[in-house]
Amino acid sequence: MDRKHNPALVENARELRKNMTPQERHLWYDFLRGYELRFARQKIIGKYIVDFYCAKARLAVELDGSQHYEDAARCIDEQRDEYIARFGIRVLRFSNNDINKHFYEVCTQIDDVVKQRIKAE
Repeated sequence: MDRKHNPALVENARELRKNMTPQERHLWYDFLRGYELRFARQKIIGKYIVDFYCAKARLAVELDGSQHYEDAARCIDEQRDEYIARFGIRVLRFSNNDINKHFYEVCTQIDDVVKQRIKAE
């Protein structure tokens, strides 16, 4: 199995942190940054970079733009999620539309999953 941290992706992750999408910025600054458990932005996990990651809950949160709903992208996302799951990490995916129109519900779902995963330890 690949190592969980991939030094080759550090610069890319750094750039992604500097250039967050409006939806990533909203979720980060208005919820995850102040969350009771630490979330990291643009975290390297093996050969991928996830949008947000909580190590304590082993939870990755991904925000998907419209391109993720095309057939080819869905297949890639499924493979990516399966790969990340091999590290014992659950992936939650939300559309940018979810962030724009259902922000409270997204935050509630993230909070619920974090609490479930912490409780299961």
